[in-house]
Amino acid sequence: MKKAILFLIVSLSIIGCSTAYKSITAQMPDLTLFNNGFYRGVYDLSGTPVKVTLDVDIQDNKIVDIKIVEHKSSSIGKKAESIIGHIIEKQSLEVDAVSGATASSKTILKAIEDALKMEK
Repeated sequence: MKKAILFLIVSLSIIGCSTAYKSITAQMPDLTLFNNGFYRGVYDLSGTPVKVTLDVDIQDNKIVDIKIVEHKSSSIGKKAESIIGHIIEKQSLEVDAVSGATASSKTILKAIEDALKMEK
């Protein structure tokens, strides 16, 4: 009985840690405040091996390109990089995560948010 309860507690804490990233959101700043150029962002998803470093290219107050410099993740997580096209098309960070690669999708969004922080 004690083993079953311990197993249940451990299982629930693992599940809770592995899904905590689902509530992460990223905010898009006002792009009119940025000069033309490249802005580097980094985000390390706490409690996971997922980390992204990227460069955001702003031209004429629009995101024209996003280059992944480094993306540490599983092979499944790599498919999240397709989110970049949607971000550029919509000029927004309010895009759907890539199914099966939610952690990497959220990490890419947060790295873009980091690149575009005005306090840097």
